Amino acid sequence: MGSIDRQESTPQLLNRLRMRQIALILAIDAQRTLRGAAAQLGLTQPAATKMLHELEDALGLPLFERVGRGLQLNAAGERVTDYFRNIRGSMEALNRELGELRLGSAGRLAVGSIMAASPGRLTEALLELKTQFPLLAIEVAVDTSDLLLEQLREGVLEVVVGRQAGQLDGGYDFRPIDDEGLSVVVGNEHPLTRKRQVTFAALQDYAWVLQPPGSPMRELIEQEFRDHQRPLPRGLVETGSILTTINLIRRSTLVAVIPETVARLNAAHGLLRVLPYRLHRTLDAYGSLVRNDRPLSRPAEQFLALLHRAAPA
Repeated sequence: MGSIDRQESTPQLLNRLRMRQIALILAIDAQRTLRGAAAQLGLTQPAATKMLHELEDALGLPLFERVGRGLQLNAAGERVTDYFRNIRGSMEALNRELGELRLGSAGRLAVGSIMAASPGRLTEALLELKTQFPLLAIEVAVDTSDLLLEQLREGVLEVVVGRQAGQLDGGYDFRPIDDEGLSVVVGNEHPLTRKRQVTFAALQDYAWVLQPPGSPMRELIEQEFRDHQRPLPRGLVETGSILTTINLIRRSTLVAVIPETVARLNAAHGLLRVLPYRLHRTLDAYGSLVRNDRPLSRPAEQFLALLHRAAPA
């Protein structure tokens, strides 16, 4: 069947597609064997095999290749699984909202944010939102952009305040808010605090605390080392927690890089020192990210309006 015919048969495909089949594909992707997926869903293996064949027949393409005793997604299977993950995320969001309505509550908003936005704009928007929706339950997850985007995709979060980590597909809407400066920070008693100028070479004498690989900040710092033709320092401590990072540098000679807004706030309270060293590169602007393939709740819409109200044009 040609691609035009397949596109025209979308209503028929929807009629043939079952949620149980979607759950089976996601289970196979997680378990890597049909036997494991069947056990996860409480099916017999013959029943799971029949269900998989029916789905492949409905789609007109095989989705897996056999590798030993396991199954490996082929190109068609990868794309189908991506779409099915999005469907699961939408169902997760729907189930959450329906659960709140059944309980008669004012709803729940799950927001993810990078640390840079937390001290100012995020806090102000959340406090004002709380005055408008006093009974609204709010959950705030603070992490790196790459991990927050995965939770947004899965439907765990409804809004993310972060950066476009990697290459996003067309399923996201991004609205920029502000640039994020970075500061190199150490504890108050660190030997480098006695220097009026700090070179990159001087920083190499100490161990570093860095965000985990994959985050935009980590990629920028790795590029800084490449620009200086130096390898990453040995003995790294890797954490996505700004609080853990600050606690570590306060009690050691470790060097770290954190958002400038967070660094200034903690330095003003005497908790750390900002070194006179400027990174060669800057991070892309952060902003709000939402999925454009699922509707936003009313609290999420109002939160975005508050978040962007003072944003530069």
